Amino acid sequence: MSFTSSTKNWFTSGKFLYNKKLAALLWFGLAFIAVVQDILNHKLNNYIIFKHVYIHSIQHVNLYLEYPHLYEDVNLYGPVFGLIIAPFALLPDWLGVILWVMFNTAMLFLAIRSLPIKEKYQTAIILLCSHEMMNAASWLQSNPLIAACIIFSFSFINKGKDIWGLFFIMLATFIKLYGIVGLAFFFFSKDKIAFVKWAIIWFAVLLVAPAVLSSLSFVVQCYHDWFNALVHKEAKNVNAFDTNDFQDICVMGMIRRVFNIPDFKNIYITIPAVILFALQYLQFRFFSDLRFRLYLLCTVLIMTVIFTTSAESPTYIIAFPAMCLWYVLQVPTKKNNALFIFALLLTSFSYSDIFTPWLREHVVRPYSLKALPGLVLWCVLIYQVYTKQFLQLKKDKLKMQTA
Repeated sequence: MSFTSSTKNWFTSGKFLYNKKLAALLWFGLAFIAVVQDILNHKLNNYIIFKHVYIHSIQHVNLYLEYPHLYEDVNLYGPVFGLIIAPFALLPDWLGVILWVMFNTAMLFLAIRSLPIKEKYQTAIILLCSHEMMNAASWLQSNPLIAACIIFSFSFINKGKDIWGLFFIMLATFIKLYGIVGLAFFFFSKDKIAFVKWAIIWFAVLLVAPAVLSSLSFVVQCYHDWFNALVHKEAKNVNAFDTNDFQDICVMGMIRRVFNIPDFKNIYITIPAVILFALQYLQFRFFSDLRFRLYLLCTVLIMTVIFTTSAESPTYIIAFPAMCLWYVLQVPTKKNNALFIFALLLTSFSYSDIFTPWLREHVVRPYSLKALPGLVLWCVLIYQVYTKQFLQLKKDKLKMQTA
């Protein structure tokens, strides 16, 4: 029996891949272990930053300055994040950070469960993503929540519930900007005018919502400070390619590092990527086909990470569920199995002990190779959409056939 065929049998075994209890245990258990290890090792810096978004908001203190006496690095989340983190910030740090991580973990779990595919395929995605979820949990960041918001926005819009879909789009946008990609689902809406109306309403509500903690004038100043902080961070990510290999883990960063071109411009990649992505909408007669919608969701989630210079290792919890979704929807072939194993190893396990310390420190991380499988799979998805291969997807894998 060949390696790929034996792997296929192992992956598709109902006792492993579709085991709901095992998937939930790994998903929540590994995330819990990760945050407990951070507590024991006193690695709560990111959580302390988040906690002070709330504290500094109620104190009317600049959210985006360095406070070396409190924490390392700076906050880069929007003012609305103060409202999100508030319930956790009011608790003792050890309890607040555990509940914060488990909240993120639960939100993404529920988002995956909301996908319009059969329950066993949702379970497979959860199980296959559990290690990447642990990696994200160990960084204590909000990336799982952002991923959940994008997926929820898709699921609600697919069901015709644009109001809630737009709430999640705007919520994620006002936290970390990534959520704006959810507007890619505009053409799936049955009522385009109502879609625009609710986008404006939620934008306005969340724009001023942080004033609950401070004042409207302070919030306006926060948005100005946030913009400047993001511009500074973007420049820092690009310029630090030879000194900080924890940042710029994207296609452009990979090119800069592999080919030693520090001044490689992002637009050389981002503009062609946007064009390739937009051309998917030429398949307008398939907008109501759930198979096309799921493929577009995959390209959105992956694109959000691999073409973003602010991408870090834990950011890939946004992209990796899309890779797993693509895999469980495919017709099982040796080629598809090999491609997914490549993505699983290099994306999810490249920072683990499966790779030797030398490989991690001298090959994978310095050259941003975690972005490579995402690029390959994104190109495969785009090609499959252009060539209408998504129509080969068996509808018995779906929960519903149209919105």
